[in-house]
Amino acid sequence: MIQTTQIAEKIPPRERILAAATELFYQHGIRAVGVEAIAEAAETNKMTLYRHFASKDELVAEYLRGLWSEKGRVWEKLESDHPGDPRAQLFGWLQVAAVHVSDPKSRGCAIANAAVEIPEKDHPARKVIEDCKKESREKLVALCRRAKIAEPELLADQLFMLLEGAFVCRQSIGNAGPACQFVRAGQALINASTR
Repeated sequence: MIQTTQIAEKIPPRERILAAATELFYQHGIRAVGVEAIAEAAETNKMTLYRHFASKDELVAEYLRGLWSEKGRVWEKLESDHPGDPRAQLFGWLQVAAVHVSDPKSRGCAIANAAVEIPEKDHPARKVIEDCKKESREKLVALCRRAKIAEPELLADQLFMLLEGAFVCRQSIGNAGPACQFVRAGQALINASTR
């Protein structure tokens, strides 16, 4: 049987710290988690944490950059799953988003959650949050354009807000509430936009 410490020794400290921060921030919130808890979960110490990240704020920004990178892979997968078919990619986006909305372990969109927790414009993570959300919207607009939607910005905004709202509804009311209508509502919006 391999001990946890042996596994931790094989993973570089920076990666362990980011993995621990990712899990703790998402489960408990950014403000609720201190650097001591992160260091302990990463099987390291605060000195090592600060050697890799100048501050907790910088760690938060890097955590969000990692999430942003994951979101980029979703767009690439949609394109590879439905090559040359932007309408299928749009419906695929709905399905991918629905999986995250309905996941019982989900606490919503981690980047939106961070936006609520970090209102300060000068926080290093704030630019990451804003850039990620803007890029997500732009990618959705571009996909709507490629799908020949008459008003691509309008549909993208509707879908974007629908997703954000579904995450919040799922958190506040549960899967049986309005969030369970996410795919159906999204399909109706897409179909209404392509008539």
